[in-house]
Amino acid sequence: MLKNFEAIVQKQQLFEDRSTIVVGVSGGPDSLALLHLLYQVREKMNLNIVAAHVDHMFRGEQSEDEMHFVINFCKKYQITCEATQINVSAYAKTRKISAQVAARECRYHFFTEVLDKYQADYLALGHHGDDQVETILMRMVRGSTGEALAGMKMKRPYHNGFLIRPLLAYSKQEILDYCKENELMPRFDPSNEKSDYTRNRFRKHVLSFLKQENPLVHERFRYFSETLLEDESYLQVLTEESMNKVIKRKEKSAVEMDIIRFLSLPLPLQRRGIKLILNYLYVNIPSSLSSIHIESLQALLSQNHPSGSLDYPGGLKVIKSYHTCLFTFEHKEATEYCLDLTIPSVLSIPNGNGSISCSFVSETGVHAKGNDIFLLNSRDLYEPLIVRTRKQGDKMKLKGMNGTKKVKDIFIDEKIPLHSRHSWPIVEDGKGNILWIPGLKKSSYEAENIEGDGCIVLQFRS
Repeated sequence: MLKNFEAIVQKQQLFEDRSTIVVGVSGGPDSLALLHLLYQVREKMNLNIVAAHVDHMFRGEQSEDEMHFVINFCKKYQITCEATQINVSAYAKTRKISAQVAARECRYHFFTEVLDKYQADYLALGHHGDDQVETILMRMVRGSTGEALAGMKMKRPYHNGFLIRPLLAYSKQEILDYCKENELMPRFDPSNEKSDYTRNRFRKHVLSFLKQENPLVHERFRYFSETLLEDESYLQVLTEESMNKVIKRKEKSAVEMDIIRFLSLPLPLQRRGIKLILNYLYVNIPSSLSSIHIESLQALLSQNHPSGSLDYPGGLKVIKSYHTCLFTFEHKEATEYCLDLTIPSVLSIPNGNGSISCSFVSETGVHAKGNDIFLLNSRDLYEPLIVRTRKQGDKMKLKGMNGTKKVKDIFIDEKIPLHSRHSWPIVEDGKGNILWIPGLKKSSYEAENIEGDGCIVLQFRS
């Protein structure tokens, strides 16, 4: 096992010579075997090894005895040891989280402190091949997708260095045999036998069955994990390249994408594209987020109805409107505004919707081309000019048409997303006539060109 261990370290490039490695040691067979293996190669690879132990104080004197066992084991082998006691039950109660989640948070926080204290590059943990089988199966049942289905990585970035799991290639039985051969006398946590925890149920009922079918099932799952990660790495590159053409707007708490371009992507890239957006928006992916959410969104985007929305965990809202899909944590309606537009001036439109400049021009020959510029003869000006958000029942006389048209219908015809309509600027004069919807439509009040009295030139910049 020692020769095999060295080969795995070299092949996977788990750590470099002359490194400082912090080893999470509970006192159980897995972490004890890992600590002993690293001890065996420390002189050859010139390693500095530090053991880190957390007594979660769940089992009173029994867990305290395990802490002293780890401390004494390290003294015997002259290994530096950092040990602490944390009242995890009190921590869990204060933060209203489960005992398992609290234990993990406290444990990793302590590991990080030890890494900083010794300026260590690596945190080594004793997860093994059987743990990997359980993890993959649990994630599959929970509805995880993509890279998450590959389970635990043997090496991944962590804090200022890396988290490594050198024992993922070994079964639990191999580790127990190693402990017996080297007379390590590990401690066993009785809570690992309880059926209260999901992992324990998978271990007792599912893993045991798989082991009967194939004693080397952990090796098959290791191969599955490695090849899936390779496939995911390649698909991720393709996804990022494709999504650069799909995403229209990307901010800290909101992402907007083009639905038509998104739906033109192959389904595997669509799924990964959605995950890419979610990974960007969420600081920590909620455990309740699963493949069901991705499938629901794909269905929403594919249906013919022009609008719809989904509520995701953690307060994220996904809004479909025509050819645009918005992922946002900002649920509040856009702020209403009603602002005077003085002449001359440049008015910044609230809610980040660009600006409108206003100036007086007396030279003839100026023409208004496009919907981003509007001309108003001075003799037709009724002050004040006002820039405001839409009101219920708004209508305007469209240029080149008889009669009036509802502003609501203009937004619909122009396929303006629902979330943008509430803050879109509308320009009206002192008589309440809607002169212009910047970027969209002009009214019949616009001048064709500048005449002798000069005119007001309004220009919209989004």
